[in-house]
Amino acid sequence: MTIPVPVPPPRPMARGTLARRLVLRTTALVAIATIALSFFTALASFQILQAQLDGRLQSALNASPRGPDSGTKPGDPEGSGLIRLVQRAPGSGLFDSTQAPDALTADAAATLVVLDPADTPVTMGVEGLGLYRVLVKVDQRGRINVAALPFSAVITPLTRQLLIAGGLTLGAIALSFVGARQVVERSLRPLNRLAAAATEVASLPLSSGDAHLPVRVTAADADPSNEVGRVGAAFNRMLDHVEAALAARHRSETRVRQFVADASHELRNPLAAIRGYTELTLRDADTLPPDASHALERIDAESDRMSALVEDLLLLARLDSGPALDLQPTDVTELVLNAVDGARAAGPQHSWVLDLPDEIVMARADQHRLYQVVANLLANARVHTPPGTRVVTRLRREGDQAVISVSDNGPGVPPEIRDNVFERFARADASRVRQAGGSSTGLGLAIVAAVVAAHGGTVTLDSAPGHTTFTVRVPSP
Repeated sequence: MTIPVPVPPPRPMARGTLARRLVLRTTALVAIATIALSFFTALASFQILQAQLDGRLQSALNASPRGPDSGTKPGDPEGSGLIRLVQRAPGSGLFDSTQAPDALTADAAATLVVLDPADTPVTMGVEGLGLYRVLVKVDQRGRINVAALPFSAVITPLTRQLLIAGGLTLGAIALSFVGARQVVERSLRPLNRLAAAATEVASLPLSSGDAHLPVRVTAADADPSNEVGRVGAAFNRMLDHVEAALAARHRSETRVRQFVADASHELRNPLAAIRGYTELTLRDADTLPPDASHALERIDAESDRMSALVEDLLLLARLDSGPALDLQPTDVTELVLNAVDGARAAGPQHSWVLDLPDEIVMARADQHRLYQVVANLLANARVHTPPGTRVVTRLRREGDQAVISVSDNGPGVPPEIRDNVFERFARADASRVRQAGGSSTGLGLAIVAAVVAAHGGTVTLDSAPGHTTFTVRVPSP
């Protein structure tokens, strides 16, 4: 069954997102294209307008002069602002202003006539009149003829065109940004739904138990005719394989747990019989040879150890099946005090230190199981550290949690087993070597982790040479 996947609120323009990059890059391409188009259009317009102005200059220069100082009149075919100068006689250096604006001074006119005759007009500034396009030629009589028109005939329409083109360019860029955003958001919706499905799968508890994966990508997002659809179809197939693998793992774990529970339960009776017969025989130890008596004592000790191992295995099997803890408001202060007293009696060679707060610390816990957690941590410190080690047990309340820590100044936990120290049968064979006379099944810390997890708490390890601390946090009532 396919369960609809809730899509989180889209944030397409968040920094670093694919949508943001696509929208910005698309907008940048449109901006570059429109700006380039506007630039080349303006350049072409400039050349056309200047060519038209040059044509008007040529026409004005070829036209017959009106007469001296005729001035500029409205309706002149050459257009307002025309300057027309003709040399009075060849080589005389005197010029008549056949047509010129009133603002043209003698000095300004002198700057025009000193130009070399040429077939191509030039652009220059005229004092008091601004930029002009100037054409100078020598006529058949050897006289110098000057014609000039304001360059504003080019600049004014070109400026107007550039303003219009700039507004259209900005509008095109803004429109492309909005359009690209809409298109990209719509195009990436299937990918966002796929990401939401992957996020939901990542949040599922898959580490243990019957891990069922109800999440699938919908058929519309698993269409193999497009790229995202192929990813969605592959994602669904991957989830099918993962679910099958998790189901197989769960069946295997269930069989192993059941086998351990059954085997442990069946071992209790023969172990009890072995211990009973051993104790009965040891009552007459005085009549037995020394070797036989010693062998029976070892059998009795090892049967005790195996009984403890069987009980631990049974406890872990029950915890794996979902323990039914008796959670009640528990006085953790008294519990820790009793556990340290027991550890002091079992390990008088160690230095046992208590650090308790002034007020009583309570927790919502199973009293017997939480006591077992503290006792196992103290036993771990006693068994895996040399005589004379200082073991400090601290209790405090932090927010809504009761915090118990057991620290020692022993050799520390080897780095290679720190990550799996709470796994079953994990042992420190190098630094924290089990001391002579110590007893360990290799399940103590595994029981600690399982019981604390059943309480809804956490247990952590902080270890370095000369310092090891186990910290347990359980909820307060």
